[in-house]
Amino acid sequence: MKPLKGRNKIMTTNEFLGKENFTVKNTSVSESCPSNIALIKYWGKYKDQIPANPSISFTLNHCKTNTEIEFLADEPFSVQTFLAGNEESKFAEKIEKYFKNIEQYLPWILKGKYIIRTENTFPHSSGIASSASGFGAVAKCLMKLDECFSFDMQDPTYITRKASFLARLGSGSACRSLYDGLVVWGATDEVEGSSDLFAVKYSDAEIHPVFKNFNDWVLLIHEGVKSVSSTVGHGLMNTNPYAERRFQEARENFVPMKKILKSGNMEDFIKLVEHEALTLHAMMMMSEPAFILMKTGTLEVINKIWDFRRETGLPLFFTLDAGANVHLLFPNDGSEEQIKSFIESELLQYSQNNGVVKDVMKW
Repeated sequence: MKPLKGRNKIMTTNEFLGKENFTVKNTSVSESCPSNIALIKYWGKYKDQIPANPSISFTLNHCKTNTEIEFLADEPFSVQTFLAGNEESKFAEKIEKYFKNIEQYLPWILKGKYIIRTENTFPHSSGIASSASGFGAVAKCLMKLDECFSFDMQDPTYITRKASFLARLGSGSACRSLYDGLVVWGATDEVEGSSDLFAVKYSDAEIHPVFKNFNDWVLLIHEGVKSVSSTVGHGLMNTNPYAERRFQEARENFVPMKKILKSGNMEDFIKLVEHEALTLHAMMMMSEPAFILMKTGTLEVINKIWDFRRETGLPLFFTLDAGANVHLLFPNDGSEEQIKSFIESELLQYSQNNGVVKDVMKW
């Protein structure tokens, strides 16, 4: 793999290799990690969770995963997982595979038994990326264990960067959840220090104040399991005839996004974010096999948002993940009470059981 430029040097995976001298002992650590919502979407990847294009996301505040890892050094390697108090063997198998995959970066990781207890502050199948917050929390816990076992105090910046690197190997978008605010993952000339190996925080100095106080209300249009997993969806980009053009478009979209974030141009921001969301779903519709992840309610909400914006000029807009649920984005700029009233009176009816998750961006 070609080395990628870091802030002051060439960055490769070698920087994150683990040290062989360590002492393991029974211990317990806990961490929390929020989810995030991408504005420029990552959709398509190469070997070792390398993104086919750069992405940028907002980190959420309330929607997070809380994880505790109990490590038993005197037992053979195994993983036992509990999600919201219920034992989940399938998830344990997934974590075992993940731990074996990252042993070269944490040489102690297969030396004991893990009991992992985790829970989300948001409902399952809500359109909020639980894999991002979940693997982010696990990676943060692993870095705490690494410090404990290696007795090697690391610079906080390095610790966060390695946690982002490790989280990426579990779930690509998880690497963005290790930072607050706007976060970039994927090498792009538009963002200094950006890398395919880990995420970096977008410079606060380059962001207009209007983008620093944002709401994300998620309408739960469909609370069931998606018809296609994100992993399968990414894989379908390997044969999608429009994939390369899509990857190029995402790279190109960083140029106007950078200008928008600096200037505070809300109209252009809305146009770009909604276009990215619809492009993500267009890629799925043009895959083989094709999938339509939006539901009737999704389309109704989108049209209602467009009508509302035309009639009022207020900055309510949407983005979507790879599912039917709608992320309603709007700033706290004085118009938020009218927007909230509209959501509750006109849009909530399209959700299952009047379901909505209310969050804000974390700074």
